[in-house]
Amino acid sequence: MNYRHSYHAGNFADVFKHILLTLLLGHLRKKETPFRVIDTHAGTGFYDLRAPEAEKTGEFRQGIAQFLAGDPLPSLLDDYVAVLKAANPQWPDLRYYPGSPWLSRALLRPGDRLALVELHPADAGTLKRLFSGDKIVGVHQADGFQSLKALLPPIERRGLVLIDPAYEAPDEFVKMTAALTTAIKRWPQGIYALWYPIKDPKLVEGFLAELLNFGLPCLAAELAIAPDGDHLHRCGMAILNPPWQLANSLDLLLPVLAGRLGETGSGTVRRLKI
Repeated sequence: MNYRHSYHAGNFADVFKHILLTLLLGHLRKKETPFRVIDTHAGTGFYDLRAPEAEKTGEFRQGIAQFLAGDPLPSLLDDYVAVLKAANPQWPDLRYYPGSPWLSRALLRPGDRLALVELHPADAGTLKRLFSGDKIVGVHQADGFQSLKALLPPIERRGLVLIDPAYEAPDEFVKMTAALTTAIKRWPQGIYALWYPIKDPKLVEGFLAELLNFGLPCLAAELAIAPDGDHLHRCGMAILNPPWQLANSLDLLLPVLAGRLGETGSGTVRRLKI
């Protein structure tokens, strides 16, 4: 409950995570039938990069600010850049960074739906005010893992679950695997996007091995912006039921992310075998 994402908004991990999210939403939008997005650890949804919290760490300067500098970005990133422009009325002046709730909402169509879950009372209240009167969005103050039992399966039968906990607790991977056990039983055809930090590689490898036990197609995309040190420099996203050709898109994009976000960065896509 101590973690506040306002200190880290727009950092390299956000850029990585949100680009993957836009790719997944783009896939879902290719079909006319509606879909639902469920964000289990939603935060406040929208961040002021000039706020004291963001200025204190300055992580966005080596994240989204550095990412946007330089040569034009590949067309695969058009949706992501369009959301950033919509969030910043004085573009290219970058003041605001949209979190996953704001980004998801910006890319939904009238028939789609968004369920946002946030445990922190103040952050859940901020979310409710941000989306007040928006019939497409439902905000729930609850434990993100436990909420999946109530929220699944969605009536749309198509969609995405984004799971992005703070990883404050040492058993976060265990909690995620347990929540997935319930979720996949209720909705095996859903897309599950699972962000994770890479601090202990052995712990991550154990988690990825556990995912294979669900018997679903799975890939893991990972980004490193620098050698390991005192701060987080590596993260990944495992995707269960990945869309067709997503891995090919990531093969093209991850070197771009690594080159723009880190001097000695690298990006890899692993197609995990059941």
